[in-house]
Amino acid sequence: MKEPVIAVALSGGIDSLVAGFLLKQRYAHVFGLHFTTGYETAPKQINRIKDQLKMDIITLDLSTAFEQEVVTYFVSTYIQGKTPNPCMVCNQKIKFGVLLNQAKKLGADYLATGHYATIINALTRPDHKLFHAWLEKGADAKKDQSYFLARLSGQQLSKIICPLAQFSKDTVKDMAVRHHLAPISAKESQDICFIHDSGFGKFITDKSSMTPRKGPVKDSNGRQVGTHNGVFGFTIGQRRGINCPASEPYYVQKIDPLTNTLYVCFKQDLAQTAMAVENIVWHNEKTDDIQDVATKIRYQHKEAPSILHRRGSAGNVIFKEPQYAVTPGQTAVFYQKNKVLGSGIIQ
Repeated sequence: MKEPVIAVALSGGIDSLVAGFLLKQRYAHVFGLHFTTGYETAPKQINRIKDQLKMDIITLDLSTAFEQEVVTYFVSTYIQGKTPNPCMVCNQKIKFGVLLNQAKKLGADYLATGHYATIINALTRPDHKLFHAWLEKGADAKKDQSYFLARLSGQQLSKIICPLAQFSKDTVKDMAVRHHLAPISAKESQDICFIHDSGFGKFITDKSSMTPRKGPVKDSNGRQVGTHNGVFGFTIGQRRGINCPASEPYYVQKIDPLTNTLYVCFKQDLAQTAMAVENIVWHNEKTDDIQDVATKIRYQHKEAPSILHRRGSAGNVIFKEPQYAVTPGQTAVFYQKNKVLGSGIIQ
């Protein structure tokens, strides 16, 4: 078997820096890729990373693809009254879509990143007779980022490596200190990189040329309890910014952009026992009902024991206990123990 050529995506942060360092210790042919989105506030001093890792780093301008695939999706989803997760789409379409394809054109067999997630494929498990690649949690439960990779296809996973899978964040920090590795960026990868100081609402209205309009805030009985200054930028379960006095705090329950109405409720009324999902990406042999999945409805959510009734690319999830702030537009990820079975978009 020939020695693989590895491209490592280098953002300038500590995770990708240590991932690149580890790859250099193990493989003979490693080079770096850094991409720009057009939303950088200042150019990054990538040469500082190049000097530390002693590897070639190629910078790619992916701003056009980023605008089309990530920003346009983000804005259009909010306009529909849903809450997008741009990091999921960026991973699916940009990092492991456009960037992976560019890595292949440059001669790479695999693309590596600094995600804390475990990918099982022919390179990471050469002794295993694999029919397909799959995704599992990273070893550090507090930092596990398998959620963010759950929209990737089996074909994408077959060409990806995550060298930090077995390490904790603290261990990675210690390695950086021990080997004199200094990141040039402190920003975490799950931050929304294209919104800086303006805030969600202004970004959306600027990008869509829509003017924020005042509208009614109504409770779950349809009674108007206040007025909002524009529905864009609110999300399901949000408490801050409603500014309607009541016996207890209101939370956003529903956003209706067609009537420019914000619906609110008390916290107990946010609970749901079921939800629908669409556009399922699936990695498990079982293709119909599964009685014992653990469903995560957002990154910081504790997995909820559930039943998944799956019908092709759509499905219904029944929670064994009610869950709060189930948010249309977000991604539901389905686990069995450490393994990611698949994911779907909440409706």
